Amino acid sequence: MTSKQAIILGILAVYMVLTVVVGIWQSRVSAKQHASQGFLSNYFAGGRGMGGFVLAMTLVATYTSASSFLGGPGLASDWGLTQSWEAGIQIATAFLTLGVLGKKFALISRRIDAVTITDYLRARYQSAPVVIFSGIALIVFFTTQMVAQFIGGATLLQTVTGLPYMWSLLLFAAVVIIYTSVGGFRAVVVTDMIQGIIMTAGTFLLLFFILKSGGGLHHLISELNQSNPGWDLMGKGQYGKDIIALQPGYLISFWVLVGIATLGLPQTAVRCMGFKDTRSMHRAMVYGTVVVGILMIGMHFAGTIGAPLIPKGAIQTTDAVIPYIVLHHMPTWAAGLFLAAPLAAVMSTVDSLLILASATIIKDLYLHYIVGDKKENLERAHKRIPNYSFAITLLLGVITCVIAMNPPDIIVWINLFAFGGLEATFFWPMIGGLYWRKGNSTACLASMAASLSVFIFFNRVKIAPFHIHEIVLGLVAGGIVYFLVGKYSKHPIEVSEDLM
Repeated sequence: MTSKQAIILGILAVYMVLTVVVGIWQSRVSAKQHASQGFLSNYFAGGRGMGGFVLAMTLVATYTSASSFLGGPGLASDWGLTQSWEAGIQIATAFLTLGVLGKKFALISRRIDAVTITDYLRARYQSAPVVIFSGIALIVFFTTQMVAQFIGGATLLQTVTGLPYMWSLLLFAAVVIIYTSVGGFRAVVVTDMIQGIIMTAGTFLLLFFILKSGGGLHHLISELNQSNPGWDLMGKGQYGKDIIALQPGYLISFWVLVGIATLGLPQTAVRCMGFKDTRSMHRAMVYGTVVVGILMIGMHFAGTIGAPLIPKGAIQTTDAVIPYIVLHHMPTWAAGLFLAAPLAAVMSTVDSLLILASATIIKDLYLHYIVGDKKENLERAHKRIPNYSFAITLLLGVITCVIAMNPPDIIVWINLFAFGGLEATFFWPMIGGLYWRKGNSTACLASMAASLSVFIFFNRVKIAPFHIHEIVLGLVAGGIVYFLVGKYSKHPIEVSEDLM
């Protein structure tokens, strides 16, 4: 380990320790302020007290991940502005999520005392199979996505500090697991806010030093014109291959996957249950859109113009593009501060997935289907829930860490698979449930099964007609099934006004 790497490791270690301390401290403060709401509401929903800025930053931090700071910008170094063009659709995600889901979920969750998406699905569809199916799908795909983030965090630490992968993984995992399992939802949203600020500052830092090291934008563009002709949307990439992203089917598919279909992501939808009031939501829509725009455009543009700074053969995978630039073209202090940004992106995604997966197991599955409705069983179980919640969160983190010890390649594709699986499972049950009264449990189950089956089938057989991504095919199949079964089902359900 060089002296520069040692200093960077020190900066990152201080940042991670502060994250743990702040997260746990804020959790204790929230527990005192909202003590009357009980442990479950505090641990899994933070007492429903998020203001506009905090809501915006936790949405942004939850949505951004290793792909946003490593995978996506890495591809942009090869594909040029094509990747930036694709990533631009993500700018509207915070606005879209809060605009479509925000107010309805906030009102409904308060009426039925919901702290998870599965709470809503249980109340809306009145079906144990719906809850169990969605709970299992959520845990499986959350674990998959967390594995991608653990790999991203460990790879980042390994690349920039020289620590072995295993030690990097254990250090990263320990920090995230501790503050999430001990602090709960409030620790997650407060640390997300800090991490969102760091990510934004880090993006500007990276762009500044790329321009400085490359001799200015004009010189970098001249280099790109020679090394990657057509980098400004119409090129073939540095390796001479046709860029699939220029195909209309693929472009539309990507916009669905990371745009419209993000309405089906439980980890962002659940944020709509925890804000304070309508004014906070409206502010968050504006703040979130601005911050996501800075991160997505800034990071992908940095990957594009930073390509000339990397000698041919210097890296083995595009995931290493940004770490290489940071390590070789930024001063030590700036490198340490910037690297806290992708680390923050990874940590903020993991903690959100971890707390929601724990909530699914404890509240949605354990309390309802193991403890049951008997008063004496419920009273006894509620006394044990704090310990159980801590233990389950800890266990899930450890399991994910163990799986990540033997990492597969390219983070961005693992992450997108988990993204797609969650969207295929939850998009129609949530959107249809909120806006269509005829949606019932039969339609919900049939839609989840059809959408997920089609998504996984086309993902595994690697068939993409007209370059259309499997998520589009899955959502089309799920939507057709949901509305047909709902319309012609012989067992409609009465939907309370509290749920619409």
